[in-house]
Amino acid sequence: MRKAIVKCKLKNRDEFEKKLADIDLDFSTVYWQHDRIYVPRNYKPHANFPRLIMRTEMRAVDKPAKYSFILKRHIEDSGIDIVEETVIKDYETMVNVILQLGFKPASEVSRRRQDLKMGEGTIIYLDKIEKRPGYYAKIESDLSPNDSVTSAIDDLKKTFETLGESNFVDSTYFEL
Repeated sequence: MRKAIVKCKLKNRDEFEKKLADIDLDFSTVYWQHDRIYVPRNYKPHANFPRLIMRTEMRAVDKPAKYSFILKRHIEDSGIDIVEETVIKDYETMVNVILQLGFKPASEVSRRRQDLKMGEGTIIYLDKIEKRPGYYAKIESDLSPNDSVTSAIDDLKKTFETLGESNFVDSTYFEL
C-alpha cells in the first residue's frame, strides 16, 4: 500500500491532544509496540532500501500479543512509503526467514502509542519512544494511484501546522 507519512516532534503533548479534543477527536487508549528492524547487509540510509520489521503489539495485558511482519520502503525521490503488513503466528520462524534472506538486525524500537482515525485511510499516531525525550506525532494517509504525493504531504504538514506543530522529522524512529 502506498502511503504519505509526516512525522513531527511535539512541543507539548497535552496541548496537542487538547486541540484535537476541542474538535471532538480523541485518541485510543495507550498500547505498547516493540519493533525489531532488519535491513539488507549493504543498507545505506536514504537509499531506497527496504526494511523488514517484526512487530509485537500488546493492546491489553489480559489479551495475547499480536505479531506482525512489515515490509517498509521509502522511495526518496517520490516521497512515497510502501508498507505491507501481515499478521503472523510463528515469530521465531519468520525471524529465521528474514535472516536467511540476508537481512541483519539494525535496531529495536519500543513505544507507547495511541491512535486516532481521521476518516477513511488517515490515522494520527501519538508516540512516546522509549529512551527518547518528548513525544512524537505521525500522520499516515493511504494514497490512491491518482493521488499526488507532494499534495498529500503538503496537506499532512498543513494539518500539523493548524494544530500548532511544525518541528517535522524526516528520520525513522530507529534512526533518531
